[in-house]
Amino acid sequence: MHLLPSGICFYLSVAICWLTAEIDASWWYMGTLGSQVMCDNIPGLVNKQRQLCRQYPKVMQAIGAGMKDWISECQYQFRNHRWNCNTTARDHNLFGRLLLRSSREVAFVYAISSAGVVYTLAQACSQGELDSCSCDPTKKGSSQDAKGSFNWGGCSDHVEHAIRFSQAFVDAKERKERDARALMNLHNNRAGRKAVKRFMTLECKCHGVSGSCSIRTCWLAMADFRRTGDHLRKRYNGAVQVAVNQYGTGFTAAHTHFKRPSKNDLVYLEDSPDYCIRDHESGSTGTGGRVCNRTSRGVDGCEVMCCGRGYDTSRISRTTKCECKFQWCCAVHCRDCHQQVDVHTCKGQT
Repeated sequence: MHLLPSGICFYLSVAICWLTAEIDASWWYMGTLGSQVMCDNIPGLVNKQRQLCRQYPKVMQAIGAGMKDWISECQYQFRNHRWNCNTTARDHNLFGRLLLRSSREVAFVYAISSAGVVYTLAQACSQGELDSCSCDPTKKGSSQDAKGSFNWGGCSDHVEHAIRFSQAFVDAKERKERDARALMNLHNNRAGRKAVKRFMTLECKCHGVSGSCSIRTCWLAMADFRRTGDHLRKRYNGAVQVAVNQYGTGFTAAHTHFKRPSKNDLVYLEDSPDYCIRDHESGSTGTGGRVCNRTSRGVDGCEVMCCGRGYDTSRISRTTKCECKFQWCCAVHCRDCHQQVDVHTCKGQT
């Protein structure tokens, strides 16, 4: 069974590609060589991905530019947990050996990254940044909702196009492998894409005498990516542990008392480590040095976050704006207030 992530290539200041741990890290600087050279030389891409990479270099650049957004969202969602979606530049992929496991954390990473690709591409299409797409061309003429009839106008986000491209590019390697891990990745990729589409909203502008709204012009727009992140975080909480069915085509619940997963659920194959201690094999960086909340009894509390190892307390000086006053017209003047605060950090393993 191949337990390695897809060869999904992105561009930032350098090319970032999810490759196997055995591949040399020369891919790190290939983005500076140009898309044609990068696409032809990066190992780990299947033929379909290499073809799309060469054909749509601007799309690859757009995906790369948006990569920081879904990583930030992942880190926001898990900011107070033992696993905090931490990344490291020293590994051959963004999440290190964590991605060799088939845990619920990996399920979330695949879902949020797939959602991020859809969101970024649809946004780039709407903003006219890509030659290969624009606003949704099917949203024209008139339609109707609960408030009555309206005319399509403005620029509807072309999410369907973004989903199709993401499916063709991101899923290509999994569709070639078709083992248990590949089926898991495909399922979670799809759940991530569906999450973006789930929060499309109809936005309208009124026309008429004195704003009477006798005529409406409407368009479909994606919600803020935070809503997708919140949704997938809830799916992570209710993720279903699964096993491959006897035909090798889908999943059954790993335990009889578990529900059968729906297309919107996240699925995983194996239990997670506890993430308490640094463990190279599992990809856990441990919680030593993490800030915790001494008064909280939740997952961010020092007892839970520090896994019973205890914590250190240090006093630091913090400067904040205070005693702000509005002055006519039109400025706000504040004082700099200094206060001493205690910061608690988990002890490392002994």
